[in-house]
Amino acid sequence: MRDALEGVDVLFVHPRAVGERAGELVKLAAEYGVRRVVVMSAINVDDDPALQPSRWNGDRNREVEAAVVAGELPWVAVRPASFAANVVGLFGAQVRSGDVVRAPYAGFAEALIDEADVSAVLAEVLLDDRWDGQRLAITGPEALSQRQLVEGIGTVLGLPLRFEEVPAEAAVRGMVANGLPEAFAHALMDRYAHGLAAAPTDTVEQVLGRPARTFAQWVAEHRDAFQR
Repeated sequence: MRDALEGVDVLFVHPRAVGERAGELVKLAAEYGVRRVVVMSAINVDDDPALQPSRWNGDRNREVEAAVVAGELPWVAVRPASFAANVVGLFGAQVRSGDVVRAPYAGFAEALIDEADVSAVLAEVLLDDRWDGQRLAITGPEALSQRQLVEGIGTVLGLPLRFEEVPAEAAVRGMVANGLPEAFAHALMDRYAHGLAAAPTDTVEQVLGRPARTFAQWVAEHRDAFQR
């Protein structure tokens, strides 16, 4: 990393890129004259680790954010909600093959965020030091339930989609059959069961000067993911 840090003004730290070596990287960056660091975290970073499904895929958001905050450089932590793109894995194949979409916990609601907004917020805080020392929780503009997400996809795409709730155990079996770790699937079901979803925030608008993009806008721009 030494050559890569030459002449760098601001460092962006992604947990999946640095893992347990975030502290070493921030220390090295300070030695090379880097002035600030922006870390990508997650909105659920303070939840019980057992209820953070991404940890079973290797994410260490809590540890990486803590290492950056403990370093000697000014920092900003960007904590996005679940990405809207996650619905492709949850519902995409079902929408492409028929009008019935099955999932557990029909009423579980969260304010999914458009990945374009995540990128825009990161770009802004990389360039503007007025956000230093803050943990920015960013979400979409409204919390939508699993059922409402499916209905929204149907409305935007003009499809007569129907949501059918299935037991958590069936969902786990399906996810494991499709290659996801069983521990991840169980942690996701536990998160749904506990209703662990952050309330919508207006942080995107504070940072960008415009409202966060809606789920309907995201679907319209990603209709190919559901194309039959």
